[in-house]
Amino acid sequence: MTQKKILYGQVVTPLRVTAAYLTVENGKITGISTTKPILDATTEFFDYGAQYIFPGFIDGHVHCFSNPDEGFAATSVGAAVGGVTTFVDMPYDRPKPINTAARFNAKKAQIKGQTIVDIALWGTIPKQDGVKEIPGLIAAGAAAFKMSTFETDPERFPKISDVDIYDALTKLRKTGIVPAFHSENNEMIVDLIARYQQAGATYPRAHMETRPIIVETTAVQELCEIAKWTGSKLHIVHVSAPETVDLIDAYRQQGVAVTCETCYQYLVLDIHDLEKMGPRAKMNPPLREPETVAGLWQRLIAGKIDYVTSDHVPWAASDKAKGQANIFEAPSGLPGIELVAPVLYDAGVAQGRLSPVQFSQLMATHVAQRFNFSQKGSIELGKDADFAILDPQAQFTITDAGLHTKTNAITPLAGRTLQGKVTATWVRGQRVYADDQVLAPFTYGDFVPGQGLKAGASNEG
Repeated sequence: MTQKKILYGQVVTPLRVTAAYLTVENGKITGISTTKPILDATTEFFDYGAQYIFPGFIDGHVHCFSNPDEGFAATSVGAAVGGVTTFVDMPYDRPKPINTAARFNAKKAQIKGQTIVDIALWGTIPKQDGVKEIPGLIAAGAAAFKMSTFETDPERFPKISDVDIYDALTKLRKTGIVPAFHSENNEMIVDLIARYQQAGATYPRAHMETRPIIVETTAVQELCEIAKWTGSKLHIVHVSAPETVDLIDAYRQQGVAVTCETCYQYLVLDIHDLEKMGPRAKMNPPLREPETVAGLWQRLIAGKIDYVTSDHVPWAASDKAKGQANIFEAPSGLPGIELVAPVLYDAGVAQGRLSPVQFSQLMATHVAQRFNFSQKGSIELGKDADFAILDPQAQFTITDAGLHTKTNAITPLAGRTLQGKVTATWVRGQRVYADDQVLAPFTYGDFVPGQGLKAGASNEG
């Protein structure tokens, strides 16, 4: 017989925060009550008192293998430390992207035995003749499809042509699977970087100057137009400017099913951090002016940004140092899967900008809805017992050495003290992390398959 577990704390439901008792059986939430249930010898009780019990956080934007030395195991530990119970790993792996069913299945097979949290996987398509790979990837379990209008690498991270984007969105529109995009204007960026390099303008701020806001808005507008005329869903990742959010919102008003995310770094860092720290603070899109950050917060509070992610890409100091003299030589990205929720809580809830319910929507509920993770994302009867326990009174200071990365990654947030700390993480009714200790074996985490309608994927287009 499976042991019944009861948790008490400040439970964050979809509507309110309530001092309540949660009953957990067979990995599911079977009871929510403001009255203490009867405890017997078979019941295990966890009293979290004044701590929040949030639904387990979901990070929809993670790169375990952009730096191939990182992998699932270390990332899953970082996830648990930050209260992330499910993450969705991006397809731009080194050396080969996940753009065929065979590669997807091989990656999926790595999950079992390599994670303490649950993992879903993005798929992508090849640069040439890639649309034909979509049905096989959906059948293999892809949760969503990631494509790009900017070319980082012609094979691993290619720019997809407008024609293939149109065909892909047409193919995906009846599947329930969401296409998402890295949205930057490739032609403008390539030309601007060439001009700056030729002029020897390789200082840190040049990274932002060669990726002005217009490279984001022009790419997003074209994608929204394609989504409008194909009738497809659309998701825009790592939005860095309020102008982009306003553009997306205008298309929503026209009936386009477009959503967007921003990342925690665009809410707590700005161009002055890039100027001060150089490669340590380099990411794509780049950090922007303080007034841009303020504009993002306004849209986030107003509910115009659907959720917040980490865009987790860990790089060591030795990797980042390659761009010390030339910012364009440094790899882009920073570690974040264990920081995204605590940073957003500190900057949002602790500072009075967001309510706990809004925070829960941004970190769990809206993410689950966009990926069709029907058993995750909120504390409701019958759903997975995924919880993030957060102590609002606890503080901790971010350090490079304290990050749970295999690659000894560095962060531009080192030295920053946060209000609010995850003290325990539950996945499907099991504590996987508590009191700074990993409690579950790496065989515990599981694969979360995509919920697309396979028949629609095969027949559409």
